[in-house]
Amino acid sequence: MSRGRPTRPAHGRPLPMVTPGLFCPIPPRISPHADDVQDWLTGWLVDRGVPVDTAERLRGAGFARYAGRLYPDANAPDLRLVTALFTWFFLLDDTVDSSAAPPLERVRATVDGVYTTIDSDGRTPAPGLPEPMRAMLLDSWREITAGLSEMSVDRITDALRHHLDGILVEASNKWVGRRPGIVEYIQLRRATSAAYVSYALIEFAAGLRTRIPEAVYHHPVLREISAAGNDLLSWFNDLLSLERDENTAVGHNLVLATARERGLSRDAAITEVIGRWQERMTRFVELRAAVPAFGARIDVAVRRYVEGVADSVRGTIDWSLESPRYPLPTIVEDWVSPM
Repeated sequence: MSRGRPTRPAHGRPLPMVTPGLFCPIPPRISPHADDVQDWLTGWLVDRGVPVDTAERLRGAGFARYAGRLYPDANAPDLRLVTALFTWFFLLDDTVDSSAAPPLERVRATVDGVYTTIDSDGRTPAPGLPEPMRAMLLDSWREITAGLSEMSVDRITDALRHHLDGILVEASNKWVGRRPGIVEYIQLRRATSAAYVSYALIEFAAGLRTRIPEAVYHHPVLREISAAGNDLLSWFNDLLSLERDENTAVGHNLVLATARERGLSRDAAITEVIGRWQERMTRFVELRAAVPAFGARIDVAVRRYVEGVADSVRGTIDWSLESPRYPLPTIVEDWVSPM
């Protein structure tokens, strides 16, 4: 998930459509159930052992509005489930990515605890994943996967494993002070963002009756659309989190990797990343217009999947700029304008 920490109330902050450096042609969308689900979240968290003050802080971060922007067509029960899982992902991020040198053994134990909880359906103790995080993961995961096909569950599970592998690589890099180059970092960021997990949930949240076959799901165009969408939301978050990442990321930020590899100043690296982001957006728009036909029934599901990837890009931008989880850095104030 996106990086950041809660700092101040979320209101009165402009949302981006046109900026001096960034242009997002994807229209904003949000579920009509988002605010009701946000109110529901506090009770769900408390029921699983989260202290009331922590539950209120998590509710205030607006995770239901994030899920509602990514899955604007989800019904209320399904939006509650993905909101619960999203909240768990953000707590996981806080646990493993809160410092420049997170204790590597603790990160490994946490990841092992996630695997144990998922693989054993909660039947095996997972000391590396303490309560209430274990209960949050188990309950949301069970309900989401209960009615899905084996193929759909495998996609979500594979995406989760990819994310956890990325967490371990980044933690290992930080532990030894290794700073990735641009190409290596982009690949790693696609894992640590957890965007592929959110994509694997599109079929569930959209209530699609027709599942996308494996050969279509992994078609080169759809794979590139998924990667481009991941890059767009990840690089935007890197710009937004730069000031924090300069102290804690040990080079794991596209601006920092660009500055180091290219020998650029901070401002020059920011400019280059903004340009790279806009080029990626142009390519994303081109790819969306070039999706091949696979047959009438499958095409409906494919179109909804591609729309879901686009919603994830715009939704991440809009939520990041409204959520108190993110302070608005000086660099963003310079290029964010009202719609």
